[in-house]
Amino acid sequence: MEKKRIVVKVGSSTITHESGRLNLRKLDLLARVLSDLNNAGHEVVLVSSGAIAAGCGKMQFDQRPQKLKEKQALAAIGQCELMYIYDQMFAQYSRKVAQLLLTKRDLEDEQLRENALSTLQVLLAYQTIPIINENDSIATEEIVYGDNDTLSAITARLIQADLLVLLSDIEGLYEEDPSVNPAAKKIDVVTKIDAHILAMAGDSNSKVGTGGMVTKLQAAKIATQAGCAMVIASGEDPNILYDLVEGKNRGTLFQARR
Repeated sequence: MEKKRIVVKVGSSTITHESGRLNLRKLDLLARVLSDLNNAGHEVVLVSSGAIAAGCGKMQFDQRPQKLKEKQALAAIGQCELMYIYDQMFAQYSRKVAQLLLTKRDLEDEQLRENALSTLQVLLAYQTIPIINENDSIATEEIVYGDNDTLSAITARLIQADLLVLLSDIEGLYEEDPSVNPAAKKIDVVTKIDAHILAMAGDSNSKVGTGGMVTKLQAAKIATQAGCAMVIASGEDPNILYDLVEGKNRGTLFQARR
């Protein structure tokens, strides 16, 4: 079996209930599958959204606040909750996790980027599963990515990953918005991200997430140009990761440019 370096990104809508509270069953299954892939010899990095959503749930807020300082405070509250749960979930499967909180500045500054890469390389050598999120508690407009689709693609490029998987609330890239046209056709393979492909992108309909199809296509451009294949797939059942790692046709595959 070919060993792969894999980056998996999960969005807020993938790991929360409609109430905004964390979906513990989904998180547990995600931890089991990623741990099993790690046991099989694959190197795994998880990029996880959900801190603000977890903070809202812990504080029993019905709606996400609009003020930046309030969202940053909730991110601080929620990140503790999120990592505590991840640590417990992965520990059940004898896997150790580590947390990295990054901003755009960290990955655009040469020295900080090298520091992040060195840390990730050691963590992977230790056979841990790094869990990365944007540092929402301190990020401002100038240093924020704003979505973890882009952050996951930058991470995949940084560590020279073989595969980036965006687990989403949609099964892939469609020729039309499937929420508007249920008969819309899903694209199985994208060999080139051109104007025709970009025109298929729409905005996110999620109440808890920030990234829509536009950000996913931007992530695909970053990853594929770095030689990393990318897949957009449904996060409803994390077991789909087994098929994706084996190269089976699930979701939409964006072929790496070599």
